[in-house]
Amino acid sequence: MDAYKKAGVDINAGYKLVDEIKKLSHNDALGAFGGMFPLALGQYKKPVLVSGTDGVGTKLLVAIQAGLHETIGIDLVAMCVNDVLAQGAKPLFFLDYLGIGHLDQTQAKEILTGVVNGVSQAGAKLVGGETAEMPDMYQHGHYDLAGFTVGIADQDKLLKTTDLQAGDVLLGLASNGLHSNGFSLVRDILFKQHHYSLDDRLPGCKLDLKHELLRPTRIYVKSVLPLIDQGLIQSIAHITGGGLIENVGRILPADLNAEFDSTSWKMPAIMKKLQTIGQLSFEDMTNTFNLGLGMVLAVRPADKSQVMAELKKAGETVYQVGKLVTGSKKVVIREDAL
Repeated sequence: MDAYKKAGVDINAGYKLVDEIKKLSHNDALGAFGGMFPLALGQYKKPVLVSGTDGVGTKLLVAIQAGLHETIGIDLVAMCVNDVLAQGAKPLFFLDYLGIGHLDQTQAKEILTGVVNGVSQAGAKLVGGETAEMPDMYQHGHYDLAGFTVGIADQDKLLKTTDLQAGDVLLGLASNGLHSNGFSLVRDILFKQHHYSLDDRLPGCKLDLKHELLRPTRIYVKSVLPLIDQGLIQSIAHITGGGLIENVGRILPADLNAEFDSTSWKMPAIMKKLQTIGQLSFEDMTNTFNLGLGMVLAVRPADKSQVMAELKKAGETVYQVGKLVTGSKKVVIREDAL
């Protein structure tokens, strides 16, 4: 072990980290060769497992530069579980991968505390993961994160594009800022083109840049899943890379368009400033950022009031943002309304 440590890998530090995560997650089974999850299938007539995997992208570089790692694990979980939710499935368990140049106990614990927090928000269970110390792969202080989740749904209750019809109402759930997308552009505008500091606070923004940019992605599972179970949701778009245009387009059948009235919700101040500072076009904004909507739900007009009331009761900020109309699989957002 001494020879391995001299080569840059501290196995004992890894063992200690596993013990810490066992305590944080209340799962003594962590550290086994495989994660286990008891699967109760009695309530499902035709059970289907739905899986998802994702990372956090270059938002990690902001966390590393700021030295703030407590929420980036929430982002990781959110990117995975919100995708599974968008299929109509309940996230069951989660695994993480942390690749790191040098295993700093404090830093790693902060990162994985966020993962545990996110898993708890999703009502799921952390069943395992991997921490790989690779000094020749990552420079000191740098790391990468990836996550994997599995959910379950009844086959007949999976959300399908074929269930959508003209007249369906689009409801938008407010995002918590940028979430985890567009950060290569964000960093280019703020730090390469204009040389802002992470301690700067942009006019109109409540927080300095390091805290504004690191707002964790919202996890919508506990708010939205009960509505799916009640059959009140027809389809869901999780607004990630590609913004509203690409992600809402993914749920549309060939004969429908989605029309958005962008005066019906508030775009976060950080996005407005990025548009101004970076001189971004309307197309840049709609194809890159969530514009303040982390998730878009399609519901029947008759169910709109009940769905909005239950979402607000669950703590969500929800807007009626548009509707589905006869068309050709296009997402239309009026430019003059932003």
